[in-house]
Amino acid sequence: MKLRLNKTVAVVASSALLLLAVPAVGIASATNAAAAKPKPTYIIGYEGPLSGGNLQLGLNMVFSVELAINQANATGKLPFKLKLAKYDDQGDPTISPTQAQSAVANKKLIAIVGPAFSGATAAAEPYYSAANVATVSPSATRVTLATSNWKNFFRVVADDGVQGPADADYMVKTKSFKTIYDVNDGSAYGSGLSSAFATEATTDGATVTTATVPGTAQCSDGTASATQYTAAATQAVASKASAMFYGGYYCDLGLFLGALSSAGWTGTIMSGDGSDSSALITGTTPASAANGVLLSCACAVSTNKAFNKGFQNLANFSAVGATYAPEAYDATNTIIAAMKAVKKITRSAIVAELHKITYKGITKTIKFQADGNIAGSAIYVNQVKSGVVSQLGLE
Repeated sequence: MKLRLNKTVAVVASSALLLLAVPAVGIASATNAAAAKPKPTYIIGYEGPLSGGNLQLGLNMVFSVELAINQANATGKLPFKLKLAKYDDQGDPTISPTQAQSAVANKKLIAIVGPAFSGATAAAEPYYSAANVATVSPSATRVTLATSNWKNFFRVVADDGVQGPADADYMVKTKSFKTIYDVNDGSAYGSGLSSAFATEATTDGATVTTATVPGTAQCSDGTASATQYTAAATQAVASKASAMFYGGYYCDLGLFLGALSSAGWTGTIMSGDGSDSSALITGTTPASAANGVLLSCACAVSTNKAFNKGFQNLANFSAVGATYAPEAYDATNTIIAAMKAVKKITRSAIVAELHKITYKGITKTIKFQADGNIAGSAIYVNQVKSGVVSQLGLE
């Protein structure tokens, strides 16, 4: 009996060990399966000009978006993976709706950096708003973008309602110009900026003459020339104004500067952020005609060494003269910070988080007002000196 008892105990004990072993194997398999489970992938899009005459501005921004995404993925700490999708609207409001519809149709897309241009933003925003896709623009400054009841719209720069008057105060109060020829290119951005400038300059006591000189789509195919602006340049000289303000983009201003030089213009010229690019100089013939031009921007020249190095390595051109590059980088990282903060990543959750987020970027602390405008209103003034855009300081 004793021997049988020992055999029975041994069998029972062995069976128990086997039973215990089965859950252990199951637990290990479950753990390995969990570890092997891939991270979900989300897409951050960029919408802006990636072809055409305003390509350079788009490149400045899209490389910054890509850099921020690459760096976030490289940490290995995100509970998700990020990818970049590019939507080329050429800065054109007739193209942007199609690009916006393509973007929102991508179910993995969680937010957009952009759109870049004001007119394109106004045309695309109804589609982004309907899909509850957050748009964080590094550069769209049209005032009414924040008054159209689009709860998904944000921007990391001050609007034209801040920039236009600041430019006027600089020209009239700081530079003491009393007669100003105010020209706009007919775009949503250019006309809005020029109008804000003219109103403030007149209030400041200057005599302002206004003119609209429509921009040309031919900038994009390389067939445009300064001769297209000959009549406009002649009218500007005939105004006998001591200074000019131009509301528009660098592509057209470069052509206009060449015509003004030929027409004998000798006054000071100032333009806003749409012209604040090294491409203004390369697009001016002769390039010397761009020297002395003043350029304002709600954007700052990057002094962040780490960002500048990373951007240079990726884009193969300098971040120092890349208008809106640091702002696009901040916009992207603010979106990523919002994604990390929410319990569940959805389009609506990101919009809600952006309304309350505070993120310290390389250009400023990003915090949005209720209407999507950035808190703060710094405007910088730059000048073309010997073929280089140099920052002079705050207006």
